[in-house]
Amino acid sequence: MNIRSLTRGDGVVIGAAVVLFIASFLDFSSYDCPQGVDCSRFDSPNAWDALGILMSVYLAGVIAAALVIVSRALPGRKVVGLDLGQFGVALTVFALWTAFWTILDVNNAGAGLILGLLATLVLAAAAVAGPLVPALKAPLLSPSGPAQAVQGGQQPYGAQPGQGYGFPGGQQQAPYGAQPSQGYGYPGAPQQGRPAQADPAQAQQAQAQAQAQQPAQGGAAPAGDFTPFWFAVPVARPLYGEDGSPNPIAELAPGTWYLAVEQRGQSLIAQTQDGRRGVLQDTTGIQRG
Repeated sequence: MNIRSLTRGDGVVIGAAVVLFIASFLDFSSYDCPQGVDCSRFDSPNAWDALGILMSVYLAGVIAAALVIVSRALPGRKVVGLDLGQFGVALTVFALWTAFWTILDVNNAGAGLILGLLATLVLAAAAVAGPLVPALKAPLLSPSGPAQAVQGGQQPYGAQPGQGYGFPGGQQQAPYGAQPSQGYGYPGAPQQGRPAQADPAQAQQAQAQAQAQQPAQGGAAPAGDFTPFWFAVPVARPLYGEDGSPNPIAELAPGTWYLAVEQRGQSLIAQTQDGRRGVLQDTTGIQRG
């Protein structure tokens, strides 16, 4: 799983799950030691001494957080007819519901139960609001620097990829049948000491060809004139198989450059770093290299 695909909401979910697991080892209830009585040997129970509370609150919350995070790596996987992420969100709400009524039923709630209720509250809120609140949908990690991107074999989001064929700004191959670059030593190129002769007919023909090769502003290039280009997505988006399967085969993460090799209507055929190809249906807001 690409860690850069995690959002801030996912980070809150992970943090709340860690706190919830720690709370399971703290005292489940508190007590007042009578004056003159040695209570040092009194052992206050924790959640691991109550199997029902342990499974329905603490471990249920930890498992729910794991399902929410794993749903990022395995999009489209289902459990009992529900998506992994949806099942995890429902489990966080169940853990919060159980913790709330448990703490009301205990006379002297201990640190473990109080901290467990707060952790389940944050966990459920982050799981529910994560896909909805823009602040929680932002990437958890900022894009890596250019040096780190080169070492990892990936280009940072918003940065220019390396120069070369197929990269933005790189040297492109001349179209079939086109004239090579004009310069000193080529036929028809300006020679030293002699100005170039302007041919109006050739100038008009070259201008017409240049306008025909450039697509209309804001529109997509015709399928026959499509040129592969590098792009990055603003948020994580699924990549579907070319066979039309409804289940995603991969997830495009922000901060990574992908190669668009073909265009089908409003969709793009994208290729990942490991060579997998699929259909990117949502192309809104992508950044072209």
